[in-house]
Amino acid sequence: MDAVLTGKSISVAYHQNTVIPAMDVQIPRGRITSVIGPNGCGKSTLLKALSRMTPIREGHVLLDGRELTHMSTVEVARNMAILPQAPQAPGGLTVKELVSYGRYPHQKGFGRLKNEDHEAVKWALSITNTDELADRDMDALSGGQRQRVWIAMALAQDTPLILLDEPTTYLDMAHQLEILELLEDLNKRQGKTIAMVIHDLNLAARFSDWMIAMRSGKILYEGTPKEIMTNKTLADVFSLDACISQDPWTGKPVCVTYKMKKKE
Repeated sequence: MDAVLTGKSISVAYHQNTVIPAMDVQIPRGRITSVIGPNGCGKSTLLKALSRMTPIREGHVLLDGRELTHMSTVEVARNMAILPQAPQAPGGLTVKELVSYGRYPHQKGFGRLKNEDHEAVKWALSITNTDELADRDMDALSGGQRQRVWIAMALAQDTPLILLDEPTTYLDMAHQLEILELLEDLNKRQGKTIAMVIHDLNLAARFSDWMIAMRSGKILYEGTPKEIMTNKTLADVFSLDACISQDPWTGKPVCVTYKMKKKE
């Protein structure tokens, strides 16, 4: 596998609580990867560890074959954008001001925006349908609007790799689809590698090329949606008895219904 981001024997602990004991993981280049698993299994922690937001206790993280700890913050930010779960913006910022923060890694000198920066911000606002909100205060937006603005900031950063922790949070069904179709378009048209934590299994299967299924800080399964969306996998990962069918529109596997797996 040609991996753009690799974790080798990484372990992560909060105080004395080990969340990820020892893990090898690869994010394939040029593809969309979804990380799935029950709440508290370490999905967000894994994303933070791979992006250097959370320090690892042991192991190594490699970005394009280079040790992440040996790269400067600006260099990492030029190659990898990260949208964490429930990000917080400083008070008093407008939408356009926040999105322009995504251009920080590309600025020099006194940090004034150049023409290419303005164009990147304009494009990010337009493609996320937030251009009409450009002059609005972030504090005045709904949760769904704020989420789209944060995604716009990540896109304005213009990196080959984008990591997103639950990018469809706060969004209704139509806007969830809109955001995921946008990410799919960025992957197909611009070759951007995308890795995201997502709870909706059907959306994960529909929009992913590769899936990583976690439980209790460990990767239990990884593979294509067809390989992951099986009754056995969902039983082992979520303790569910699931009915899996095929989406007639996309050909991807879809979970039609499910119930809790009976304890033996």
